[in-house]
Amino acid sequence: MLIRTKCRQKLAELVKDERGLGTVEIILIMVVLIGLVIIFKTQLTSLVGTVFNRITEQSNTILAD
Repeated sequence: MLIRTKCRQKLAELVKDERGLGTVEIILIMVVLIGLVIIFKTQLTSLVGTVFNRITEQSNTILAD
């Protein structure tokens, strides 16, 4: 009976232990972000290309002055 009580106490402690919770949350967030990048890859590539083209054009006009 004493062993069963100790096992229940240890199980309760494990359930309440939140030390590894931050790591799991970070991994889940990274998985979601990677999934979004995979889904919207073409749109993101287009957006980044447009932004870099604008930066290049504006820097060329600044350097030409």
